Amino acid sequence: MKFSLVKSLVLCSATIALQVPAQQMPDTGFESVGRGRPLMESVQGAPIVGPARGFARGGAEAPLNGYYPDELPDGIEPLEVDVFTTTDFYADEALWSDPRYFRCNSPYATEAQRGILTPQPLSETVEGSPWGNCDIDLPREAIVSPYGFATAQEHYEALLAETEGRGGPGDYTFKDFPAEEWNGIYQRPAGSSNQQSWYWLQHNQVSTALSLLTPEYQKRMVQEVYHQVHGHALWQSSFCWPEGFMRRYYPFAVWEHQIIATPDMVQISAGVADNFITNIHVGREFNMEDIPNGGVPRLGEAVPRWYGETVGFWDGDVLITWTSNIQGWKAHSAFEFSSQMQTIEIYTPNRDADGNFLGLNHESILYDPESFVEPVRIVRNMNKVNEFTDPDLQPIVFIECFQNIFPVDGNAVPIPAGTVIEYEVPDMYGRPWDKIWRDAFEQDMSGSGDDLEDLFNFE
Repeated sequence: MKFSLVKSLVLCSATIALQVPAQQMPDTGFESVGRGRPLMESVQGAPIVGPARGFARGGAEAPLNGYYPDELPDGIEPLEVDVFTTTDFYADEALWSDPRYFRCNSPYATEAQRGILTPQPLSETVEGSPWGNCDIDLPREAIVSPYGFATAQEHYEALLAETEGRGGPGDYTFKDFPAEEWNGIYQRPAGSSNQQSWYWLQHNQVSTALSLLTPEYQKRMVQEVYHQVHGHALWQSSFCWPEGFMRRYYPFAVWEHQIIATPDMVQISAGVADNFITNIHVGREFNMEDIPNGGVPRLGEAVPRWYGETVGFWDGDVLITWTSNIQGWKAHSAFEFSSQMQTIEIYTPNRDADGNFLGLNHESILYDPESFVEPVRIVRNMNKVNEFTDPDLQPIVFIECFQNIFPVDGNAVPIPAGTVIEYEVPDMYGRPWDKIWRDAFEQDMSGSGDDLEDLFNFE
């Protein structure tokens, strides 16, 4: 990644005392087949690719972090058509691999153009929207999994065999439980650069993010970008829709995490955009029926869950988990994921030089053969900041959502109480945002994109 500056982070002294460097991998003490591999590149301190929230022309509180079309640096030649000027983004598929089609913006920056993240548009017209930084990008190699497993099952079984070869997995009672110190409150990710990862998609060119995806999911991501920059953003939070599995990784969707750890069950909960709860069933095994018929491993009925179902085992004080049976969905301008998604997630204690517990390294490897061309990895640190015994601890706030925003002619519109409107109940399992966009804004576009070619062949 080309960085002009490495920005310093100013944190309060209490936070600094607990801080663990972003994405630093704990020392496992051995070379594992499937966990703890160092990151090729960290995003800590990296500049955002493209205009950031609130950076409006004329009254900016900070530099634009980009360029308006009439101010482009030498050497950048605009395309004849891009996502800001096109009348049919489906027909531009041959251009999607060129960062200039997105004016060198990151997916996050597309939200800052004319979306919900921006108090006011960054330009008077869509055509006048600013460019990002064409020479900054987090390389694709820093995102994909370094482990070489084809499936989550293969990865999980390899880690289990490795643990068995080392005398595990642990079968604990409360008398010898090595993870009692996990119990407590963990720092909120929003505003804490030590917990950011590439998944926020601030540090990538849109075209690089697309290179991770299969043709169908490339199309879906470009559709999202197009409607973001044209002011048609549809966030699930606006309509009290479910948030979905991947919103767990989005910093402004969750605040403090609460972890309750027992030998047989670990629960991780957080909230803000929704109630995010992960129950890890230690020692359980998935029901593997119907796998040949397109099903996925599961614990309960063959019905996808918004946050999936999770099993795991202890390797000493490390918890290794496998999540399956996830309902496909989307998260902001990030890519959509399918109901084939499965993850391997490893929670490893971070400790200081004296062995004191600081928090958890959370390493996730995501497998989704329907949406990804190869598995990807997300790494973040969860820093413990409080105990449940603290007398000043605030109780967890359970999120309730009452809808007062409805899609009207394709736009999210606040509707006062008592107003009568015509409203079509959405199919929550049928990509409702897609139907709204197609009905309202895509009538004259080429449409389905079923014949999209694979634009990113890395074989």
